[in-house]
Parts: sequence; structure tokens; C-alpha cells
Amino acid sequence: MKLPRLLLSLTAFTAMAGLAACEPQPEVPTPPAAAADAAAAITVYKSPTCGCCGRWADHLAEAGFAVREVELEDLHAVKHANGIPPGLGSCHTAEVAGYAIEGHVPAAEIHRLLAERPAVAGLAVPAMPIGSPGMEQGGRTDRYVVQAFDAEGNSTPYAHYEGPRRLSTDGPNHN
Repeated sequence: MKLPRLLLSLTAFTAMAGLAACEPQPEVPTPPAAAADAAAAITVYKSPTCGCCGRWADHLAEAGFAVREVELEDLHAVKHANGIPPGLGSCHTAEVAGYAIEGHVPAAEIHRLLAERPAVAGLAVPAMPIGSPGMEQGGRTDRYVVQAFDAEGNSTPYAHYEGPRRLSTDGPNHN
């Protein structure tokens, strides 16, 4: 009779599986990208009349960020509170995981920032370069630099772009 032997084997297997479930399981480290994505809620402060700011927020949502938009008539207080250095300003400011994001920063650089966690206050794309996310205008693309900035207002290049195309990366881990 093979059936009782099969039942006995299944009973033993179920008992062992139950005991194994009670034993402490080893910690599985969370990959940095998954940790960054878990903290991907971003608040975008923008003017209620600015269309490019809304398109940039859409770009972030398409890249997997949970976007919360806050419309304000005057963004100076938000920029000051986030330590946006003079000369790096743009039309909108965002906050994500303790970092400030100023202007049309590509979502890929924000994901990179969250994965690498460099000792910076945030990233900025000064002004409003044509071809940057939210500033698409046909086939025209300007070259621009994503700047990393610290709490003292110092900035260094973080990535170089021509429109949507990354030309190179800089920063603390890319010398």
C-alpha cells in the first residue's frame, strides 16, 4: 500500500515546514534601489499658472514617484526654507526624502540621488533649459548641467545633459 506511505511523508513534510516557519529567518538586505523607491514620495511646490511645472510633475509620476502638487502664488519662502542657492533658482521647488530639488531635474537623477545618498542638500537645474523634462519644445534641445548643492550654497556638477539625453555624470561617486 503506497497511499499510507505517501500520507505519512506529507504529514512529516508539513510538520517540518511548520517548524521551519517558527525558526528565525535570516535578514534579507533591501537593495538600495528598492529602498530609494520606497521613499519616492515627492512634494512639488509650483505656481498655479505654470504649465511646465505640471509637465515636470507628470514626468516624475511616469518615473514612479508618488507626486503631491502644492500650488502657491509665491515660492520664495519655499526656496529659502530649502536652501536653494542664488543663481540656481528655477520655476518650481520639490522636496523628496530630505533633499531639495530645484527646477527641471530629470527623474533619473533624483532616483540616482536617492540610491547613492550623497552628502548634499539637493539638486538643481537653473533657469528653464529647453528640452529638459517639462520644457520639451519640438526638436530643440539645450545643453544643461544638473548641479548638486550643499547647505552652504556651494554647487558642483552632478550630470550633463543635452535635452533628454545624458551626456555624462559627475558627483562624489563618479570622478
